[in-house]
Amino acid sequence: MSETFGDLLAEVRACAVCAPHLPLGPRPVLRGRPSARLLVVSQAPGVQVHDTGVSFDDRSGDRLRDWLGLDRETFYDESRVAVMPIGLCYPGRNAKGADLPPRRECAPLWHKRLRAAFPAIELTLLVGTYAIEYYLPRPRRCSMTETVARWREFLPKYFVLPHPSWHTIRWQRDNPWFEDEALPELRTRIGRVLQTGGLSRRPRSAPCPRR
Repeated sequence: MSETFGDLLAEVRACAVCAPHLPLGPRPVLRGRPSARLLVVSQAPGVQVHDTGVSFDDRSGDRLRDWLGLDRETFYDESRVAVMPIGLCYPGRNAKGADLPPRRECAPLWHKRLRAAFPAIELTLLVGTYAIEYYLPRPRRCSMTETVARWREFLPKYFVLPHPSWHTIRWQRDNPWFEDEALPELRTRIGRVLQTGGLSRRPRSAPCPRR
């Protein structure tokens, strides 16, 4: 018997594989229904998202929604938009107060099954280093900026983005092409996907550009 979406969701939300390593305990956070056409693969929940159980319910989420050109109502419509972090639970912070990386156990354990449960996805947004490196292993010589600058090469399946933390404010000022070139195309494609479906070309590879 094939598992239902509800069965899979219940199994994910009951996961405690990483419990000994999670300072606030396990609370997997994800969103979406099988009809969703846009998938956001993010990094890991922060403290506020852990508390609310709502993906991107923080300032990073406000910045991300601005990039996508989506209001809260549309972004949180699970029939249209799914959100699946690389690490589904809040991983804690290091000695310097910075967020720890997503737990390595999580994505290999759940992502393949979860992606199969979203058959209508037309466009996947890879948000931040951990999402990009898991789905699109990059040459070591490529920095995050260089990888995001290659956004056209990963279309139509993926759109790569930096993580929308406060650190990105200065990065965006230093890289005006992101707002001038990438974001308009991103918003156009999201509009097409959520209304009429996606496009159909495979991404091509190329060396890192110089900017």
